Amino acid sequence: MGNLKIILMGCIILMGTSSVSYGEVSEKTMESISRINKVGPYIGLVVPNSFEMAPLLQSNSFAADQRFPYLDFAGRRFRIGKLENEKIILVMTGLGMLNAGLTTQLLVSLFKVKGVLHFGIAGNANPNLQIGDVTIPHYWAHTGLWNWQRYGNGPDDELALESNGDYTRRIGYLKFSKYNNVSKNEKSSDNLLNNAWYQPEEIFPVNGVPEVRQHAFWVSVDKRYFAVSRKLEGMTLEGCINATTCLPRAPVVVRVRKGSSANAFIDNAAYRQFLNSKFNITAIDMESAAVALVCRQQSTPFIAFRALSDLAGGGSAESNEASVFASLAAQNAVTVVAKFISLLLS
Repeated sequence: MGNLKIILMGCIILMGTSSVSYGEVSEKTMESISRINKVGPYIGLVVPNSFEMAPLLQSNSFAADQRFPYLDFAGRRFRIGKLENEKIILVMTGLGMLNAGLTTQLLVSLFKVKGVLHFGIAGNANPNLQIGDVTIPHYWAHTGLWNWQRYGNGPDDELALESNGDYTRRIGYLKFSKYNNVSKNEKSSDNLLNNAWYQPEEIFPVNGVPEVRQHAFWVSVDKRYFAVSRKLEGMTLEGCINATTCLPRAPVVVRVRKGSSANAFIDNAAYRQFLNSKFNITAIDMESAAVALVCRQQSTPFIAFRALSDLAGGGSAESNEASVFASLAAQNAVTVVAKFISLLLS
């Protein structure tokens, strides 16, 4: 990772000396980055949107740096400060896998970051949990990379380009005909959409051979971070919006097996149940796996905290009140992140 930063900084400095602008970093910005890094390292905090970031900025535990409160670059604002007396750089990604991956890459490439904490709200695929609960998945996967099999072929048939090593049948597939809507007297029939096979991402780790791909589907969070997160279980979290609007029980922090991300907002009960039964997935979002994959490639410690905001696709009355309790879930995620940082320092 150190060599990558040296090369990147060198290229940026060379480009910055040109009088023509092609999107490079200016000399002034490079000087600011260097000054910021001199007082590092930092914990990087990555959050999808302003709604999820606001509780942290408003927290008494957060203090912006007096000399360099932020640095704007590539459409992102990197906020420098302290949370629980730990030096942090906070950045908002925007919606989706591309934004999350790009922003995380900028964070770990430009700044002296010793670890990345990702947080926000998420859909829930586990009916045993409720809104407001904060999940800490051990593994994350991008479940939006598919090989869509042609109609007429099945599980025993080789996928297109599978023989080249580009695709695999190892992970599993979604069979669309299982979800045909038929009456009791009708027989289920084939579906022209056939099967979609889940695929691993191609990654190129900094400690690997350039242009020699590796594959990753399940990405583990950092071993030490996950061990420390056990101490979060039993935390007291907010369960009420006001004196009359409360959740059925107090929210909890729970370490779960798996979470997934894709460029799709999942508000479908059948697909939620499929993800949970097929892969044992709890948290469903649109960014965490991208952050995880970049950190995996960069050999940067990573963990994610996602507070559940709804039961994806609906369920009980409480599970479907995301519009009412989303702000509470966002606050709970920030509360857990702040506590986690304090535990890292202890």
